[in-house]
Amino acid sequence: MKKKMSSSKSPKSVSTKGRARTKRAGKRPGRGAQPKGITWELRLYVAGNTPNSIAAFSNLKQICETHMGGRYRIEIIDLLRSPQLAGGDQIIAIPTLVRRLPTPIKKIIGDLSNTERVLIGLDLKPALKS
Repeated sequence: MKKKMSSSKSPKSVSTKGRARTKRAGKRPGRGAQPKGITWELRLYVAGNTPNSIAAFSNLKQICETHMGGRYRIEIIDLLRSPQLAGGDQIIAIPTLVRRLPTPIKKIIGDLSNTERVLIGLDLKPALKS
């Protein structure tokens, strides 16, 4: 006679510590989830045509083309021409990238040369390499 093995624990009493959690209805997607159909609104604060400003724009353009699939809009704000615009986004250093959409607002300071850090800062999932 064979005995059936049965678990004495009900599913409710099983610990979930160290396991991935399932998504719940009504929650925002987790890190790296890219909202479908959303156009990313980005502002890049620079100070003229300095090497750091040029590098930041070039790096940002490359990241957007590779990881956002054409669903982005970049607004360049030159603080040498319009310094009063720095107050709206509380800019304390340049170059600074501000992600306006999707919310929440995120800021990244620097020339954006470290792609991995920029992707993490923007909550972007890296594009698959082909």
